[in-house]
Amino acid sequence: MPIENNITAEVPWLELKTSSEDWQQAEPVLLGSMLTSMQLIRTFEEKVLSLASEGLVHGPAHSAIGQEGGAVGAMTAMRGSDTINGSHRAHHQFLAKSLQFIQPDGLPVQGAFDPSVAHLVRRTLAEIMGLSEGFCKGRGGSMHLRWAEAGNLGTNAIVGGGVPFAAGSAWAHKRAGTGDAAFTFFGDGAINIGSVLEAMNLAAAWSLPICFFVENNGYAVSTTVGESTAETRLSSRGAAFGIPAWKVDGMDPLAVHMATQEALAHMRAGKGPTIIEAEVYRYFHQSGPLPGSAFGYRSKKEEKAWKDRDPIDLIAAKMSERGLLRDEERTELEQRCHKLLDDTVAALVEDEKGKRRIRPTLWPSTDFRDFGIRGDLSEFGDARFCEAEQFGGELKEQRFVDVVADVMRRRMEQDERVVVMGEDVHRLKGGTNGATRGLSDLFPDRVLGTPISENAFVGLAGGMAVDGRFLPVVEFMYPDFMWVAADQVFNQIAKARHMFGGDDNVPLVLRTKVAMGTGYGSQHSMDPAGIFATSVGWRIVAPSTPYDYVGLMNSALRCKDPVLVIEHVDLYSSRGPAPVDDLDYCIPLGKAKTVRHGNAMTVLTYLSMVKVVLDEVEQLGIDADVIDLRSLDRAGIDWQTIEASVARTGNVLIVEQGSIGTSIGAHLAGEIQQRCFDLLDAPVLRVHGGEASPSVSKVLEAAACAGRTEVSAGLRQLLSERSIEMQEVC
Repeated sequence: MPIENNITAEVPWLELKTSSEDWQQAEPVLLGSMLTSMQLIRTFEEKVLSLASEGLVHGPAHSAIGQEGGAVGAMTAMRGSDTINGSHRAHHQFLAKSLQFIQPDGLPVQGAFDPSVAHLVRRTLAEIMGLSEGFCKGRGGSMHLRWAEAGNLGTNAIVGGGVPFAAGSAWAHKRAGTGDAAFTFFGDGAINIGSVLEAMNLAAAWSLPICFFVENNGYAVSTTVGESTAETRLSSRGAAFGIPAWKVDGMDPLAVHMATQEALAHMRAGKGPTIIEAEVYRYFHQSGPLPGSAFGYRSKKEEKAWKDRDPIDLIAAKMSERGLLRDEERTELEQRCHKLLDDTVAALVEDEKGKRRIRPTLWPSTDFRDFGIRGDLSEFGDARFCEAEQFGGELKEQRFVDVVADVMRRRMEQDERVVVMGEDVHRLKGGTNGATRGLSDLFPDRVLGTPISENAFVGLAGGMAVDGRFLPVVEFMYPDFMWVAADQVFNQIAKARHMFGGDDNVPLVLRTKVAMGTGYGSQHSMDPAGIFATSVGWRIVAPSTPYDYVGLMNSALRCKDPVLVIEHVDLYSSRGPAPVDDLDYCIPLGKAKTVRHGNAMTVLTYLSMVKVVLDEVEQLGIDADVIDLRSLDRAGIDWQTIEASVARTGNVLIVEQGSIGTSIGAHLAGEIQQRCFDLLDAPVLRVHGGEASPSVSKVLEAAACAGRTEVSAGLRQLLSERSIEMQEVC
């Protein structure tokens, strides 16, 4: 018979309940502030639902009526410099944190509201209604609320999507040594999301001061917790990751407050993350003014049972028992809240022919549509730009991959904000290719080897970027891994600046390599340029020489936008002139380079195909302009250089190595034919790989990728044919 022993968790998992003694000892100011905050939030939410029913809120209105106790109980334990984020149902969290920030001594039950409270209410309601005076200038609406000054990192419409960003904020708190903590609020629907679980694991491994606050309201839209997971005590997740957890009644704001105090003491002591599960209840459906029972997935009896435990009624009753609140004082508080909201709405809405409408002057201008997709590059005002031809220092032949490591070492020596992270970047003598050689020895606390969890670590880097105190450089071992972290890469990092109003910087560098020709097959070989080019928040650079790598990486690290730096394994072992001592110059983003001048045709290419094209042009003796694009994002294509060349040659060949399916060439060809139609003597011709991703088989891999044979054929075809239709060489 085997010997079996019960295994117990190594971290606490506690259920915390308040006693009558706790209520007696609670500070009157605390109780009064919680009551006032909850009543104000409740009234605010009721007004939002009323406006939504009139069609004055565009999009969903996810109210948290009934859940105020969790948010207010937690926020009243925090300090202003602590940070939070939440999901789509987050009006109560946003307001509770903002109220705590502007009124750190608490909100009194009696007396007029401070003007700062009225201002907060107006700006929040304006944002939910999509108006220009909102916190995100109307772009975020109900689901995307950000006020960084108050510690509100930004709420999120993707379930669980914002959790890694909060981990990034927690990392920044820890590194800065402030003692601050981050809280990420999400519901029972998010607890099983990969990004949430990955972030829990990473936060525990790195001992980050972050609280994973689960608002368990029992339903993900209409799906119950019991239908979603076998372990319905959601705080149990803590034991799996070594995170202490508290389970509390979220309808009891004092219990939440006390649990939050214990969690904060743990985190401020440097002991790592925590979990709080607050059992709460939303009185209404997922969105809108109807209860869940109207849709048949909840009973009226269940709804009444929860409403009988209302958190506002509970705290009012406890205050009354202690003689801290009279009935007329509560009535007056409710009236003041309603008047504040009525006055706020009156300032935003007017009557027009018997029907209410939003005042036309309050809408954002349509000219604001694209503002803030990316920054204006004003950060380059004092940059020293220098192309290789003008470089005055010493150059010598160096390996491409050595220069990759050298310029990063230089930047890390000069800028303590730079943090490098990725899988194995701290080992193997510089990662899998040597691109981070020597960095972990020199900067052990800023070269972070990560678990295999792209969602967590690139999202964490996104949180660091918007925090603003650090500059993350993330390595994706292979670009195909971006699909694993697609939400963080495209929904979160790429959209953050624009979504939250256009003013917030997102300085982040993502390095990855194209590995075609290495035999790693379909899931390790893609060229990501075409995919990233469709995500307009990203800038993309693709250096083809060691010299250009230094300048473009320096520009990427200076840029206030997220920048993808694409490398190529074929270039790593190649050699070329690179600076010996001067590693501080920049090459402008959005500036292509004509690496060969000619008059017969214009050839556009990038990365390793630049040398292939140059060799084939020379071998065939073609009088061609060869342009190394270098910047590949929509805002970075150098149309001035391209159009000037096309005006001279009248013929264009676009050369790429990778698959047609993820190609950037189709975009380039379409734009060229629109911009340069009258300049072209023939349709644009393209050289690219096949439709399928590269296979492991050496023969099939070669067939899937464009190489010298395909480039030569494309050059010959453009010279010999003047077809009226666009042709492609695969």
